[in-house]
Amino acid sequence: MTDVKTPKTTEHVTIYAASWCPFCQNLIAGLKSKGTPFEAWDVEKHDDLSEWVKSVNDGNRVVPTVLYSDGTHATNPSADEVETKYAELAG
Repeated sequence: MTDVKTPKTTEHVTIYAASWCPFCQNLIAGLKSKGTPFEAWDVEKHDDLSEWVKSVNDGNRVVPTVLYSDGTHATNPSADEVETKYAELAG
């Protein structure tokens, strides 16, 4: 796989998702209910973001994949895990 640049974001939590994905919708709904700020992008509409998701998931486009402002990422995390990481980053 070629080098794929990590997407730029100004948010502590950026979710790469797909509208058809129930795991994505559950994560987004969970974060909204907790009041955890995030940005979300649909990988179906952005080939470059889809490529990044594949680059961090062994060539698979697994959604949701979350990018954190510290450069780390998580694949299919729970809303609780994302909320905990957000609190750490926003601290």
